[in-house]
Amino acid sequence: MRSELVKSVVAGVPLPLILIAADERIAAANAAAEALYGNAIVGRHHITVMRAPSLLDAIEGTQRLGQPGKARITVSLPGGRETTWRVLTAPLADGGVLVSFEDTTDLEHAGQMRRDFVANVSHELRTPLTALLGFIETLKGAARDDPAARARFLTIMEREAGRMNRLVSDLLSLSRVEAEERVRPSSRIDIAQRVASAVNTLRPMAEAVGVAIEIDDPEGGPAEVLADADQMAQVFTNLIENAVKYGAGGGVVTVKIRREARNTGLRGPAVRIEVIDRGEGIDAVHIPRLTERFYRVDSHRSREQGGTGLGLAIVKHIVNRHRGRFRIDSTLGEGSRFTVLLPAA
Repeated sequence: MRSELVKSVVAGVPLPLILIAADERIAAANAAAEALYGNAIVGRHHITVMRAPSLLDAIEGTQRLGQPGKARITVSLPGGRETTWRVLTAPLADGGVLVSFEDTTDLEHAGQMRRDFVANVSHELRTPLTALLGFIETLKGAARDDPAARARFLTIMEREAGRMNRLVSDLLSLSRVEAEERVRPSSRIDIAQRVASAVNTLRPMAEAVGVAIEIDDPEGGPAEVLADADQMAQVFTNLIENAVKYGAGGGVVTVKIRREARNTGLRGPAVRIEVIDRGEGIDAVHIPRLTERFYRVDSHRSREQGGTGLGLAIVKHIVNRHRGRFRIDSTLGEGSRFTVLLPAA
């Protein structure tokens, strides 16, 4: 009766749980534990099942000293996915050991993301700062009395300081968007008007590099959505500016606005805005990662164009906040299409 009760208690725990008897064989294991180590583990010696050295050390220490232990292990699941587990071992009155597992894969991933983010920000800021410090040192020394060199260095310093300013601005924007991502906007705005405003703002920049921006809106009139007006302006400014910079070879950037009575993806009426360039396109291998922070297809070219590597990450978070969809399609040699789908008001 006691054995059956123990097995039923172990089976009822949602986390992986393994009971090791005093004879060091596995007496009970729930379904979650069997998913980690296989179905036929009950009755086997625990060393033949759990082979991670740190875990075996923790079990042995608990058996010998009668004190709780802990370990961190990595387990490969079917399909090649690796998971990280925090394992606790607890002594039992009859000399056995209860081994419990807590999945910390997401926590490990979040920690790695934070470390990568800090490393990327440090790298992005260090480059212009190093340049500024070098030029300041030169201006204080060898170039002190050289007007031509002084003017050239000051121009470069201005560009590098502007780059740092854009990076800090984008980081602040991303932070604000992430802080508000769970709060759905409630203001009704005309998204077609916001797109037209972004186009008018960027048209002088586009004309300077020989690019024409066209708005394709056959229906005309308002296209109302519930949205944050400033964030929507940022979305389309980022997308159109990127299309002008990286699709300049095509000569034309088209912004399409379409009103859909029903969209299957959003399960209701929607407004579709597409920013299309006819540049060199993007290799398909890069597309899934384009919305990652600081990810660039061509790092050198992006920095030369003044990019921070955060623009598409900001777009993705803003669109998510508005319960919309963001999609990137591109073909090498033909150009790229960036699609924003928003629920109609």
